[in-house]
Amino acid sequence: MNDTAFITDQQIYEKVILDAIPRAVKYLWLATSDLKDLYVNKRSRMVPFLEVLSDLAENGVRIRLLHAKEPGPAFRADFDKYPGLLRGMERVLCPRVHFKSVIVDGLFAYAGSANLTGAGMGAKGIHKRNFENGIVTREPGLVRSIMEQFDSIWRGTHCEGCRRKHYCADYRQLLGLEF
Repeated sequence: MNDTAFITDQQIYEKVILDAIPRAVKYLWLATSDLKDLYVNKRSRMVPFLEVLSDLAENGVRIRLLHAKEPGPAFRADFDKYPGLLRGMERVLCPRVHFKSVIVDGLFAYAGSANLTGAGMGAKGIHKRNFENGIVTREPGLVRSIMEQFDSIWRGTHCEGCRRKHYCADYRQLLGLEF
C-alpha cells in the first residue's frame, strides 16, 4: 500500500476490517458514531466482528472503543459471548463523537465516513451496503493527527466545557450521578 490511499465501500471492509485490524499486535483504537452487529469473514466463515476483537484481546492487544451511543441489541448479545472483551477492551461513550477512525499500533489509520456496522464497513452485499469513503494511511504525521483527535476525546479533554454531558453516561457515572 502507498502511504495514503482513498478507499470506498467494499475496499473499507477489505483493507481495514480484513487486512489491517487482524494484524494489530499492541493496540487497536476504534471510533464510531453508530455501533451494530457486524459479521466478517474469518477463515471462510462469517463470525461476529467481536470474535476478531476477542481473539486480539486474548493475544494481548489493548482495544479502545470510542462511540456515541449504546450499541444495538444484537451487538450486546454477541458481546456477552466473548467474556475476554471485558478484560481486553475499554469503552468510552461520548454523545458528540461522529468521526469514524481505526488506528492499528500507531502505524496504520483509517479515517472516513463508515460506522462500525455491516452496511457502513462494506460487509453487506453490494445492494445493501452504504456508500462510504475514507482514507487509509501509514504516513506517520497523518496517523499521529488521527490518534491525537481520538486520544483527546478519550482523555476527556472536552468534558469540562461540554454542553451535552448530561447525555453522557460515562461522565454522569464519573460524577456519581444517578441515571
